[in-house]
Amino acid sequence: MKMTRYFTGAVAALAGMAMQVQAEAWDMPTPYPDATFHTVNVHEFAKDVNEATDGALEIKVHSAGSLFKHPEISKAVRSGQVPAGEFFLSLLANDNPVFGADSLPFLATSYDQAERLWAAQKDVISDLLDEQGMMVLYAVPWPPQGLYTTKEITSVDDLSGLKFRTYNATLEEFANLAGAAPTQVEVPDIPQAFSTGRVEAMITSPSTGANSKAWDFLSHYTDIQAWIPKNVVVVNKRAFQRLDEGVQQAVLDAAAKAETRGWEMSRAETDEKVAILEENGITVVEPSDELMEGLRDIGAQMLENWKADAGDAGAALLDAYQQ
Repeated sequence: MKMTRYFTGAVAALAGMAMQVQAEAWDMPTPYPDATFHTVNVHEFAKDVNEATDGALEIKVHSAGSLFKHPEISKAVRSGQVPAGEFFLSLLANDNPVFGADSLPFLATSYDQAERLWAAQKDVISDLLDEQGMMVLYAVPWPPQGLYTTKEITSVDDLSGLKFRTYNATLEEFANLAGAAPTQVEVPDIPQAFSTGRVEAMITSPSTGANSKAWDFLSHYTDIQAWIPKNVVVVNKRAFQRLDEGVQQAVLDAAAKAETRGWEMSRAETDEKVAILEENGITVVEPSDELMEGLRDIGAQMLENWKADAGDAGAALLDAYQQ
C-alpha cells in the first residue's frame, strides 16, 4: 500500500514537472506607456493568450520602451532576443519603402481608407517580415495625425525654419519638403523636447498629444488628418513554431481579436482625445485652405518619390488599394 501511494505521488510530481516544462514565458517589449490605447490592447492580448492556453504561454508586456527602445524592438524580435514585440510599422521604411505606405501624407486619411490600405499592404508586409524571420500577428491604426505647434499655422510657409519632431524617414522627408528642421524625438521625450526648445512643431495623433499633456508646452492643434499610420505586433517565427499547435492557434485567435478591438478603440479615441486637448486649453482649429493646398502638394511629391523607390511592390500595393 505504501508503495502504491509512493508511486502515485511520484507520477503526480512528474506530471506537474512536465506541465512546468511545457509552460512558456515570453517577454514582449512595446514602445508606449500603459495609458496609451495600443498598450492597453496589448495587455488584453496577453491576457487572452494566457487564459486561452491555461497558462501554457504567459506574455509579459514591457511597456514604454523599458526593455528595448522603440527603434530596437523589431531588431530584438528578428534576432530572437525576445519572441514578440510591437512597433510603429513605418519605422522599417528604410528597409523597404512599402513599410511606410501608411505614413504617406493624404494617401489614406479615413478609417475606411486605412482598412483598404492595410488589406492591400498586409501580404506584402508579411512576405518582407517573413524574410527577416518574423510574422505579423496584428496591426492597429493610430487616429488621424494632426499638426501641433507653439503658434498658429495658416500656410506651409509658416513651418519654414521650425524645429520639427520626426520619428521615421517619411516624416523626415516631410519636414525637409516643408522647409522645417527635422529632429528625431521618441514619444517619452516629447515634453522635454518642446520645453527646452529642441522642437517647436510635430505631427502626431490626438492620443499622443493628450497622453503627453501637450497643453503644458504648446498652444495649437490643427486638425489636418494627414495620415493614419499603424502599429504592428510581430512574433519571431522560430519562437512561434516551437509552440504546441493548440497554443499557436490560441495566439492567432487572440491576435485576430486584438486587431478588431484595436481598430474600434482607435475610432473611439479620436474624438475623445481631441476633446481633451481642447478642454485643457489647446486651440483646436480647422486648417486653412492655403495650408491644406500646400500640404497636399508635399504629399503628392512624396508619393511620386515613394513610387520611384518602392518599385514593383509599391506599384502592386497602390493598384490593390485603388481598385
